[in-house]
Amino acid sequence: MKKSIKLIGLCILLQLFALNIFAQDKAKKIEDLLAKYNEYGQFNGSALVAENGKIIYKKGFGLANMEWNIPNQTDTKFRLGSISKQFTALLIVKLAEEGKIKLNVPITTYLPDYPKETGDQITIHNLLTHTSGIPNYTNAPNFLKEKSRNPYTPEEFIKTFNKLPLDFKPGEKFNYSNSGYFLLGYIIEKISGKTYEQYLQEVILTPLKMRNTGYDHFEVILKNRAAGYEREGKKITNAPFLDMSIPYAAGSLYSTVEDLYLWDQALYTNKLLSEKSMESLFKPYIKAWDSSYGYGWFIREADNGDKGKLTIIEHGGGINGFNTNIARVPADKNLIVLLNNTGGTVLGEMTAAIGAILYNQPYNQPKKSLALELLDVFSEKGTAAGLETYKKLKNDPTFGIKEDDMNRVGYQLLQTGKKKEAIEVFKINVETFPKSGNVYDSLGEAYLADGDKKQAILNYSKSVELDPSNAGGKKVLDELLSKNKAK
Repeated sequence: MKKSIKLIGLCILLQLFALNIFAQDKAKKIEDLLAKYNEYGQFNGSALVAENGKIIYKKGFGLANMEWNIPNQTDTKFRLGSISKQFTALLIVKLAEEGKIKLNVPITTYLPDYPKETGDQITIHNLLTHTSGIPNYTNAPNFLKEKSRNPYTPEEFIKTFNKLPLDFKPGEKFNYSNSGYFLLGYIIEKISGKTYEQYLQEVILTPLKMRNTGYDHFEVILKNRAAGYEREGKKITNAPFLDMSIPYAAGSLYSTVEDLYLWDQALYTNKLLSEKSMESLFKPYIKAWDSSYGYGWFIREADNGDKGKLTIIEHGGGINGFNTNIARVPADKNLIVLLNNTGGTVLGEMTAAIGAILYNQPYNQPKKSLALELLDVFSEKGTAAGLETYKKLKNDPTFGIKEDDMNRVGYQLLQTGKKKEAIEVFKINVETFPKSGNVYDSLGEAYLADGDKKQAILNYSKSVELDPSNAGGKKVLDELLSKNKAK
């Protein structure tokens, strides 16, 4: 009997040892991967990876403050952008669980001053799932120049978009809208009698001991806060100012990778919500791009080789100077958190590679971004030199053409008045990603800015054909076609 017990104990020890070796091997691969992304200028931030609910890797890369040469650490605080939406969604579901609101009644039930013509058609559920039809305020013309720097109360800011016509009938389809989550924050205040920030602290942050998470205020001295930067080709600049009253419940929170691990772990429990209420956050209510959308989360299926499909629950965030991503695999309690403070980058690509490492699948090695090379050449030497550099480097195996990077470069050129150069960059993106509606939309916008309405119509038409949910593109196309008919 004693021998049997000893043998069982030995087997357990050997299994634990083997698991530890596997975890160390995966951590080394993750380390090598992220170090290469950092070397290529595509990751400057903090990362945390958990497997089976246990942290196997966490580390900071690059600098939190470039002026003072202060490194990113695992307790560095980053602005989260739209990762904030999952916190807002939970607060709303909490109020519903307590019987203080209903999710399927018109928003005018709780916002009596909201225009009834549209508000009577829109439910809380529509706001949570981006199916309200309310135009996204961050897509408004000149939003960054005219509104983003000014402080607003929630009530004041809602008046900047609440009388706009809806993009579609509520519930008809998905169209990502920060406006909807802004409204949810205001509804939380109306129902709870507290500020959004106070209610968030009371319901989520204090119970979970998330001491390094909160609502960001630029005037507050916040220990370990990362500065936000943007890349312009190979050059890095300070991110433009954004008053944090603008993102509000749609994107104004800050956190650390370690605090987001606490958040992830709490979502497996009933500390914050009942089991039924918690499940409601992660239901795939509506098709959303190549995923589905729940309440503050995207939900998608991914291949896991011979083992079938994995459900991945995730959300990204982008806000001046910051790009963030959190991905969870509930079946295995796996978690990937990436927080970056040099603006938009390839966090989706990085998350996919780390996921492949966790599941012992093949993954793509990092490549230098061709877009970063092209911006400087197109900006300083013009179209011919830019195209020559593209031809020279496009078949170089150390470089990769990344859709989002190319798109950002195109818009940076467009914003500096280099319309012809922007068109060529967007054309490269169309050539490389012919099934993406977004690249045609960008090319259409560049042609329109350059005065070529015929090409603008052709590209907007292709964009809407490939992506029927592109409400903004459809609106521009309709305007262009109606003007053509009027002639």
